[in-house]
Amino acid sequence: MDRPPQASPPVRGAYMALGLLLAMNLFNYIDRQVLAAVEPEIRQSLFPGVDPEGAGVKAMSGLLASAFLVSYMLTAPLFGALAQRFPRWKLIAVGVLVWSLATGAGGLATTFIVLFMTRCFVGVGEGAYGPLAPAILSDCFPVAKRGRILSLFYVAMPVGGALGYALGGSMAKLDPVHESWRWAFYIVVIPGLILAVLSMLMREAPVGGADAVSTRRRMTWSDCRILLRTPSFVFDTLGMTAMSFAMGALAFWIPDYLQSHHVPALCRVEPRTVFGIITALAGLGGTLAGGWIGDRFRERMPGSYFLVSGWGLLLSAPCVLLFLVAPFPWAWAAIFAAVFFMFLNTGPTNAILANVVHPIMRPAGFALNILVIHLLGDVISPPIIGAVSGCWSISVGFALVSAFLALGGVLWLWGGRYLSHDTEIAPQRL
Repeated sequence: MDRPPQASPPVRGAYMALGLLLAMNLFNYIDRQVLAAVEPEIRQSLFPGVDPEGAGVKAMSGLLASAFLVSYMLTAPLFGALAQRFPRWKLIAVGVLVWSLATGAGGLATTFIVLFMTRCFVGVGEGAYGPLAPAILSDCFPVAKRGRILSLFYVAMPVGGALGYALGGSMAKLDPVHESWRWAFYIVVIPGLILAVLSMLMREAPVGGADAVSTRRRMTWSDCRILLRTPSFVFDTLGMTAMSFAMGALAFWIPDYLQSHHVPALCRVEPRTVFGIITALAGLGGTLAGGWIGDRFRERMPGSYFLVSGWGLLLSAPCVLLFLVAPFPWAWAAIFAAVFFMFLNTGPTNAILANVVHPIMRPAGFALNILVIHLLGDVISPPIIGAVSGCWSISVGFALVSAFLALGGVLWLWGGRYLSHDTEIAPQRL
């Protein structure tokens, strides 16, 4: 008799895989947010003789974030399909190699077009990593632990993003005259190359290794229709899309807000560095708390993953508005609360994606999710909020961001009613 998935132990090498993927994810988000941290300096360097505060320049600058995300979301499904035929760790190694070299090349860019192209290649590299890493972890750890494990994995999101902000802010201030912001791109290359080599040495985890289901056949394209007929997957993806819109805009434009509003330094620390520290601490706490709460109450409240995530966004939305009106230093407390509540969903929402699809469909499920949430979320939000801030103000743009957070919370609360049933039938839905 098969052991139920909840009782299955982690597969051999599970924690080694977690450690390596966590390190990769850390540099993944450092590479992403370094760009946002030095965005004001990039505008000064690459748009000489043009008003750097104009709506057109800000909208073009926002396209740098979109360039990465468009290539990321378009290549993720490709690598999700390749995972059916090639070793996943080898595909990840290629991805880490490409994104690391492309990030370093961004520091050499002397025109907007060149920097735009390097960000496209960063997205291609991460397209290999994005759908495969959580699928590997889901194969390594059973259902009962996935919320906490994926929370640990996605701790790299706030911590890596914060390190990217801090790194970029520190490098930009070293020698503005000689464009020291470029070093923020250079110094992340070597760690990325080391991680790529380590990935090549990893042993493949068995597909569905922590699940008591058959994985003998390959997924076909027609199987993807199952994802669209799974309510939990659909509501989870829609909520993540709304959140992605909000987080993408906040991550990209917070440095500009801090610069344009002449935020006073806290204890002589540059405001962008303060924001990075707050993001790291609040995001770390929120991510770990969300995974623990979701797993802790899963047996008693079958929709706990959705409930934790939904209420987190609903609490985050007013905190963003409070940040806009509260005087400093109290505004820092508002942004801390906003980030904490925003990150409660990180582990639970990704655990939902893993739990409501068959193991052989996980790379495709994560890839489809990446495509949708970025296409309709943070690909379009930086240029939209940039244009809004140029026409009206950045405060109006952030008010729109708050509305999207509330929308995501409502969608997740609505999806909670389907989670238990979809998780139960997922092993048979193929």
